[in-house]
Amino acid sequence: MSYIQDNFLLTNKTAEKLYFGYAKDMPIFDYHCHLPEKQILENKPFNDVFEIWLAGDHYKWRLMRNYGANEEYITGKSTSNKEKFLTYCRVLGTAFGNPLYHWSQAELKEFFNCEIEINEENAELIWDWCNDYIKLNGITPQKLIEQSNVTHIFTTNEIFDDLSTFPAIAKKGYKFKVIPAFRADKIMNIEAEKYNEFVAKLGEVNDLSALEEKIEERLRAFIEVGTTAADVALQSVYPVSEKAEAEKVFAKRRKGENVTEKESEIFKGYLTYFLFKLYAKYNIATELHVGAMRNNNSQMLAKLGLDTGYDSIAEDNSIKYMSRLFDRLNSENSLPKTIVFNLNPKMNAEIMTLIGCFQSDEAKGKMQYGPAWWFLDNKVGMEKHLEDLTATGHIGAFVGMLTDSRSLLSYPRHHYFRRILCNYFGKMMENGEMTTDEKLVGKVVQDICYHNAIEYLGM
Repeated sequence: MSYIQDNFLLTNKTAEKLYFGYAKDMPIFDYHCHLPEKQILENKPFNDVFEIWLAGDHYKWRLMRNYGANEEYITGKSTSNKEKFLTYCRVLGTAFGNPLYHWSQAELKEFFNCEIEINEENAELIWDWCNDYIKLNGITPQKLIEQSNVTHIFTTNEIFDDLSTFPAIAKKGYKFKVIPAFRADKIMNIEAEKYNEFVAKLGEVNDLSALEEKIEERLRAFIEVGTTAADVALQSVYPVSEKAEAEKVFAKRRKGENVTEKESEIFKGYLTYFLFKLYAKYNIATELHVGAMRNNNSQMLAKLGLDTGYDSIAEDNSIKYMSRLFDRLNSENSLPKTIVFNLNPKMNAEIMTLIGCFQSDEAKGKMQYGPAWWFLDNKVGMEKHLEDLTATGHIGAFVGMLTDSRSLLSYPRHHYFRRILCNYFGKMMENGEMTTDEKLVGKVVQDICYHNAIEYLGM
């Protein structure tokens, strides 16, 4: 029997009332994820539980490595889907406190109607149960998304991606919308080995001005298929440099020469500024992700490639340069609505207090402190996020949770967050630290779960 029962993470009656009365049945708006839109369009039934649960999910791969599992049983080609699945169950059985320990059990219950506790002893039974369920019910991406009560999905798409998939999905008549968020990281990361190949995908680009024109042209193409958000991912925010300096770096790289770390920062500093101005021009909400130190293990990068579980939290303190970026944009009336996702918990209060300096009546919570993200996407990280947000900001303006996931089974994470949110309010209500007006608090809960994001992102 699963340990996830009705009162999971809800430690008092008020929290239960808030969750079941106001949060549980709210729709889901997944405004940042990495789901492949072509998989949603093709809508092919899955063959086994591995394909849904483990394929491409580097969160799970990382946990397995932490337990000493052989890489062949994680990403290897010599082992079967079943062997990999059994290995994951063995690993998960003792991963107490890790969010995957909770998420996976919740996913099993939600999508396979299975309450068997996940561990090595039950692994074979769970494998058979889930595969029988898949064969009987014909599970597809559409069914999983609609079962989760999702109304909107923002995928993350590079600037040169083919956008024809999105109108094709719209014609399918699904009960949810799939919209691309614009991302220019591969044009930003000038030090990358394949940088000139990426630029070439945009057409003829002879100088930085031509690159800017191509970026704006592609953004307009995204907007035509419904885009209202863009994503910028940086290890840290760099000083805003002048265009002439960035032009020299760009010209050098286009000749096939390598750039120094300093030159890379000059280019990124300018292009970040350019992108933010462009997003403000078209009223595009900007999701700024900072604090990830990527691809730490060069041996495994060469073997497996990007996004395979070898990133970590960076120590870089870019708050000063973030301040200067926001101030310059604000002074030029070109600061877009911005959600700052922070990966280093030491920086919570610094970022929260900084964004409070640039609010305006353009939007409720124009400058947002994004939800606990990636390595902070767990009970401890979410509780600390809520504490810091309420202490130095306004919880009523918060745009709430997202999945940031490549897995179609990730939607119970929203309910994980909603339970933590309701428990946070419930404890304060029962401690006499805030109003006991259940309807008022319930309205705020529903706004955070759904309405605030819908309004903020123009849906």
